[in-house]
Amino acid sequence: MTVGDTGLVLVLNSGSSSIKFQVIDPVAGTAVVSGLVEQIGEPEGTIPDHAAGLHMIHQQLLDSGIDLGAIRAVGHRVVHGGTKFHSPTLITDAVLAEIERLAELAPLHNPPNAIGIEVARADFPDLPHVAVFDTGFFHSLPQAAATYAIDRDVAADYGIRRYGFHGTSHEYVSRQVAVLLDADLAELNTIVLHLGNGASASAVHGGVAVETSMGLTPLEGLVMGTRCGDIDAGVLMHLRRTAGMEVEQLDELLNRRSGLKGMCGINDFRELLEHIAAGSAPAKLAYDVYVHRLRKYVGAYLAVLGRVDAIAFTAGVGENVAAVREDALAGLDGLGIVVDPDRNRTGKGARIISADDSRTTVLVVPTNEELAIARAAWEFV
Repeated sequence: MTVGDTGLVLVLNSGSSSIKFQVIDPVAGTAVVSGLVEQIGEPEGTIPDHAAGLHMIHQQLLDSGIDLGAIRAVGHRVVHGGTKFHSPTLITDAVLAEIERLAELAPLHNPPNAIGIEVARADFPDLPHVAVFDTGFFHSLPQAAATYAIDRDVAADYGIRRYGFHGTSHEYVSRQVAVLLDADLAELNTIVLHLGNGASASAVHGGVAVETSMGLTPLEGLVMGTRCGDIDAGVLMHLRRTAGMEVEQLDELLNRRSGLKGMCGINDFRELLEHIAAGSAPAKLAYDVYVHRLRKYVGAYLAVLGRVDAIAFTAGVGENVAAVREDALAGLDGLGIVVDPDRNRTGKGARIISADDSRTTVLVVPTNEELAIARAAWEFV
């Protein structure tokens, strides 16, 4: 294989029970090796911990035939950077300790991120390790968007504000929109809809995020696979008083037993559509709630931005489920948003799916968070 002049970057995304990895040439923008280690620490799996998972990845890299000496840096996806980290950061012992401390803000995400970093630093001790934070892109949010309307001293004491997540994806996609439209990024107003098992929306003005749907944690906002998104906080107090639910039970309910799964028992969109086709009323209601929430955010961000030049769908559902794109924007002709049904249901990859007379361009833009992380990590080499 031929590697660009720069060398390669290993990108690691360490989750609670999986590690995704890619080896990327950051100049060419291509992945030369990619893979996934799953079921780490699970009863049905054979991989006891993340150290064993990283050992497997190391072996897969050796088996791939690439020159490990060409790997010059390791980039790590980290979900929560708090108020301290909003740019790609070279990982030191102190930085790792702070990432671990921030687990209080992202208990489902930062602990496995930190474990992956710790193991990878032991496995690749001579390479620079760089953390790229999901929250980083949203550090720019105006105070009016980032501030929750609670006692300001409580908010300050406990770091309560809107942080936003999926930032690497939102930044990458909003920049790709400018490239695809051959437009000046500084002049563009874009709504990005990152729709996967986790889902979030953002309003981006001139390449800078001015609003986003996720908040202190990745729970707020759109309906997701297993997360509820927006909910009246009074529901939690009601369940505490009437059902005696403890914090851990409420956490489990809202993060793992809500969203599509909570409403109809299914969080895979392919299965959801199959059940709707078979006449399932719970599946149809779940879909309708999902789309209704999405339309609310599109309308809200139209108001925030004042003028929307582009709406971009990305991630697993956004890129692959034409019905969601069509239904989310149906009937918005009066606002200058018109999806072309044929364009929407055909084609692959990055493309325009709006009608020629649509004032707002609607696009499908595949996200590539790994490439963005690789390029950020390369800056430290």
